[in-house]
Amino acid sequence: MYLLIMRHGEAGWHTQDQQRSLTESGRLASAAVAKQIAVSPWRPEYIWCSPLVRARQTAAIISELINCPVEEKTFITPDDDPGECLDRLIMASQDNLMLVSHMPFVGALSTLLVDGHRRGIPFMTSQAVLLDMPIAGPGCADIRAQFLP
Repeated sequence: MYLLIMRHGEAGWHTQDQQRSLTESGRLASAAVAKQIAVSPWRPEYIWCSPLVRARQTAAIISELINCPVEEKTFITPDDDPGECLDRLIMASQDNLMLVSHMPFVGALSTLLVDGHRRGIPFMTSQAVLLDMPIAGPGCADIRAQFLP
């Protein structure tokens, strides 16, 4: 399985965190990363995204440029347990999947899959990493590529 993990684009301010929308810069950076992924050999078949506005907007930009469906997943919000996502990845039938979420979740999930711990690595907004996972499990993935705005 190839798994692309992406942090949403830059978002503006809102009194409710879940309602924060992408800025113009966030939209442009997300589109730039989507274009890089579109010409790569690792185009996703499906996108899983957080239900928060900024992640949904980022996923919609990518979906439009790559032409793949988006599914909202409630278990990939900023403070969710990456272990639950790993359980869902084990059950997933897709070979090429993209996940659009938030910090600290994307960092914690990445280190869980690559190193087997949850300390997390930093992701800049709109950054994506490609993990090559012959099998889904803690410490079973290798970082194959990264895409920067």
